[in-house]
Amino acid sequence: MTLRITVIGCGYLGATHAASMAELGFEVLGLDVDEAKVESLTEARVPFFEPGLEPMLRKHVESGRLQFTTSYAEAAAFGDIHFLCVSTPQRDGELAADLSHLEAAVDSLSPLLDRSCLVVGKSTVPVGTATRLAARIREVAPAAEEARLAWNPEFLREGYAVDDTLHPDRLVFGLPREHDGVAEAALREVYAEPIASGTPVVLADLATAELAKAAANSFLATKISFINAMAELCEATGGDVAVLADAIGHDPRIGRKFLNAGLGFGGGCLPKDIRGFMARAGELGAGDALTFLREVDAINERRRKRVVDMAADLVDRPWPSAKVAVLGAAFKPDSDDIRDSPALNVAGRLHLFGAAVTVHDPQAMENARRSWPTLRYADSVVEACRGAHVVLVLTEWQQFTEVDPGMLAEVVAVPSVVDGRNCLDPEVWRAAGWAYRALGRP
Repeated sequence: MTLRITVIGCGYLGATHAASMAELGFEVLGLDVDEAKVESLTEARVPFFEPGLEPMLRKHVESGRLQFTTSYAEAAAFGDIHFLCVSTPQRDGELAADLSHLEAAVDSLSPLLDRSCLVVGKSTVPVGTATRLAARIREVAPAAEEARLAWNPEFLREGYAVDDTLHPDRLVFGLPREHDGVAEAALREVYAEPIASGTPVVLADLATAELAKAAANSFLATKISFINAMAELCEATGGDVAVLADAIGHDPRIGRKFLNAGLGFGGGCLPKDIRGFMARAGELGAGDALTFLREVDAINERRRKRVVDMAADLVDRPWPSAKVAVLGAAFKPDSDDIRDSPALNVAGRLHLFGAAVTVHDPQAMENARRSWPTLRYADSVVEACRGAHVVLVLTEWQQFTEVDPGMLAEVVAVPSVVDGRNCLDPEVWRAAGWAYRALGRP
């Protein structure tokens, strides 16, 4: 019998996972308590931007292979495997993760599990959460020991989430130290296609699986902040951080990926995950092991102020009489996610100084308008830059990297640009008459 899959929580992770499981050939039922979200997904409309997701969702909704509900009873009766994809945001005013939504989902589902099934956590959680939830499920579920729990952390990159789900670079299966092999066999059946294509499987205990996501994001954040620290040294010495990154990136022990100096990281994962990792280490009495992450976070935050300072160096008038064009609102290209967006943080700072700030982004305009209503918005690069005294490129969309600086020079008041992502060609822009500044570049 083919396994039937439910996905609990249909936000970014859950909607992507549900559609991808249908693409792999399974019957899938997605559950969310947000009726508007369920209605949207049932109509094959994705309430966020992710390349390739909406056509895949529509394909499987129309075929009937993928459905959505708000009923836990329906989900429990339907599924052999229940994937937990509920959000775990950072708690207000704290570093630690807020697990209330995840715990509520487990508490709603568990009393309805009356037959053998597997609950699989994909949410990013503090280490120790899986063991606690497994005990809770065994205690409450009518199926008792037959309601098993495993942890299968996600490693999705926004903008590449569909491909990362269908063709992951690794699969981590977190299992209890003493297990009967049923959970592993079920997970291998779910991911049979990518495994057959060569995706490696890492078998781990529950704690190690939970640590895997936090450790991966902490390492990536450290690498980004390292090259940004080098950018600060380059600015002090006249060095060029882009050339420096090439020089050290050729070392196979280091690698060139994520060595791009610039405005730093944002989004809903790296910032909250490293802070949650620090918080959990402190709770476990191992806080000293992760003190370096505080500086990683601090370096990242300093980048935002530095971009504002660079803009101030180029503007020869008080901020209240200055017009600023900000190209980018999403925290990264190929996304409409503005959570902890460095671009909007910089735009907001300049607005507070009194500047007239106009923002353009190919996908994130509506999200930005809702969260930052006091900023101005333009529907094109040209409109955003018209009459500007300085242009800030803060998200490296292809539309921005390929813009003609000669054409743009004709619409601005002053041809001055801050390349906050080191994504423009300095020689081309300077040849077109622009004053060009970038982080860590001479």
